[in-house]
Amino acid sequence: MPEGPHRIDPTMTLMDTLSGEAEPFLTEDHLDVRAMVREFALAEVAPIATELDEEKRFPSETIPKLAELGLLGVPWPEEVGGAGMDYRAYSIVIEELSRVCGTTGITVAAHTSLGTAPILKNGTEEQRLRWVPKLASGEMLGAFALTEPGAGSDAKMTQTTAVQDGDHWVINGTKIYCTNGTHAGTVVFTARTGGGEVGDTKNISAFVVEQGTPGFEYGTLEDKLGLRGSDTRELVFKDCRIPLTNKLGEEGRGFKAFMQTLEAGRISIGAMALGLAQGALDAALPYVRERKQFGKRLITMQAIGHQIADMEVEISAARNLVYEAAWRHDQGQPYGLAASKCKLFASEVAMRCAHKAIQVMGGVGYTREYPVERIMRDAKLCEIGEGTSEIQRLIIARHLDRSV
Repeated sequence: MPEGPHRIDPTMTLMDTLSGEAEPFLTEDHLDVRAMVREFALAEVAPIATELDEEKRFPSETIPKLAELGLLGVPWPEEVGGAGMDYRAYSIVIEELSRVCGTTGITVAAHTSLGTAPILKNGTEEQRLRWVPKLASGEMLGAFALTEPGAGSDAKMTQTTAVQDGDHWVINGTKIYCTNGTHAGTVVFTARTGGGEVGDTKNISAFVVEQGTPGFEYGTLEDKLGLRGSDTRELVFKDCRIPLTNKLGEEGRGFKAFMQTLEAGRISIGAMALGLAQGALDAALPYVRERKQFGKRLITMQAIGHQIADMEVEISAARNLVYEAAWRHDQGQPYGLAASKCKLFASEVAMRCAHKAIQVMGGVGYTREYPVERIMRDAKLCEIGEGTSEIQRLIIARHLDRSV
């Protein structure tokens, strides 16, 4: 056994950090939400996080508990089954869940900001009443299907088609990398309508398909580097017939609606990355405080202490960017630039913090005895999903160009 404590409980730091963090953007209600979700995460999520990762198992047992607490519809109005809170509260929920388990964090985020938001914001009154209460209450999960084999960052190259036939749309095509795809009661997706060339966004519309619809099939379940308990599924449409009433919003406006959905969703990915970064510090800090080498505690060694300090500073900066973006969303202010900034910075901070945590912990950090190797694998998705870091830099540069 190495000198000093080998296995140190990282949760010992959970309650003595974050005091005063980003409080200019928060109210007492937000702090209460943080305390409640943190307690739940430590009691119900953290104990199974490693198991979900190792077994590549979806957190089915956690979903009903999240629903009971109202955590699957945090930012949606109470009249449609939601908790009636705001995007700051929602961001805190994703941050705290991801702090102990990235799989659980992304499952809730994909359901909320991707699977439910498009129906609430673009659907008719009948569509909202039909689907949103079940989604917001957690009676069922939602999913969002945009990416295709030939349409990733260039999402306008959608090739899935929707052809009207009587009182139905006939859907053919394939979607990939759909989070929650297997478990979702509803999936919102895009398809080309009205002919025209592939790449013309005016021919892309949005739709809703329900689980169990004939012709709607499950393809490959992805085996991933990280977030291994999260369900990432290929979805295949083979002459799938859905009612005309399942078209979401106006015909030809699906691409714009989905881009707006991703814009808000980037705040939750920023929150997820923030939680992962904090989780890395939660694991590393007690270790370097107590572990001794050369007769000294690691944190007192300049090379180690400086890396821990850098983690703390970057996490604090990321938290303020995430909370500011959520605050702008809540205030009805333009938030697209803020969302891209927080998503870009927080996702790269998560990777840097995971790397530093492994480095300062040495060999034990590289093992699965501690969560930091899992956090590193989970964090990588944040630099890719809902717009890669490269796409975020393009968006930010375009905003700056327009401001000149």
